[in-house]
Amino acid sequence: MRLLPRSISRVVVMTFVTFAGAAGAAGAAEPEGTVTYRCPNNDYKNTISAKEAERLGCKKLEGGPVTVIQMTKPRPAGTAVPSSASGTGTARVDPSAQRARDSDARRILETELKGEEDRLADLKKEFNNGQPERQGNEKNYQTYVDRVGQLSAAIARKEADVAAIRREIQKLPAAPPLPL
Repeated sequence: MRLLPRSISRVVVMTFVTFAGAAGAAGAAEPEGTVTYRCPNNDYKNTISAKEAERLGCKKLEGGPVTVIQMTKPRPAGTAVPSSASGTGTARVDPSAQRARDSDARRILETELKGEEDRLADLKKEFNNGQPERQGNEKNYQTYVDRVGQLSAAIARKEADVAAIRREIQKLPAAPPLPL
C-alpha cells in the first residue's frame, strides 16, 4: 500500500523536472534580443538594420544591454534660475504665522509628552521595581517571567519615547513670554 503513493509522487516529480528542463531549453534557444549599434555623436540605436548602420557609420556593440541616461543641458553662465524652479523653499513666512506654528507645535508636543510620562509612570507602578504582582493567569512561573520581561522592555521603549519628545521640544524656538 505504501508503494503506490511513493511511485505516484516519483512520477509527478519526474514530470515536473522534465517540464522545467524543456522550458529552460526553449528559453535558451531564443535569440538574445536585438542588436545595438553605436552611431556617431554617441547615438545608440537598436531599431535599424545592418545596412542602415553601415550607411550611417554605426558600429555593432557586443556584450550586455546598454543604458543611456540623458543629461540636462548646462545653462549659459550668468543666467539666473527662476525661484520657483529652485525647489529650495526659500519663500519667507510671516513671523507672526511662524510664531503661531511654533507655539502650536510646542503645545502638541507638550501634550504628547504629558501623556507619555503618565503611561511611563503607570508602567513603572505596575513593574514595582522588578517584582510585579502575579496575575491569576500566571500559574506557570515562566509566564510571569515573560510578563516581567515585557514590562521592562515597554518601560525602556517609553523612556526612549519621552526622551525623543523632549529633544523635539528643545529644537523649537524658545516660547514667547506670556502677556500679563
